Amino acid sequence: GTAVVGAVQSLSGAGAVNITTLVTSLTTTGSNQALTLADGAAGQLKVITHTVDGGSAVLTPTTKIGFSTITFTAVGDTATLVYTSAGWAIIGSRGVTIA
Repeated sequence: GTAVVGAVQSLSGAGAVNITTLVTSLTTTGSNQALTLADGAAGQLKVITHTVDGGSAVLTPTTKIGFSTITFTAVGDTATLVYTSAGWAIIGSRGVTIA
């Protein structure tokens, strides 16, 4: 079969998690770095994985349902989200702190 491969954003430090790639590979470079996530399109998936640990990062999407923030603190921490008509919803996570 053919592999389905999504594009990857490499994000170092605080900043915007993009909505143009499927995956964001996160490198932290300090403590409690602020991450943003703009509204997506209904049905859109987004995976954020903490790949290089230099601290922690706190993701606060513009529009979200059922949570306020997702905090990444260790390598391997991952959150998978889907955009719905009401905002970003978490459909899977590992290691992250959801508040």
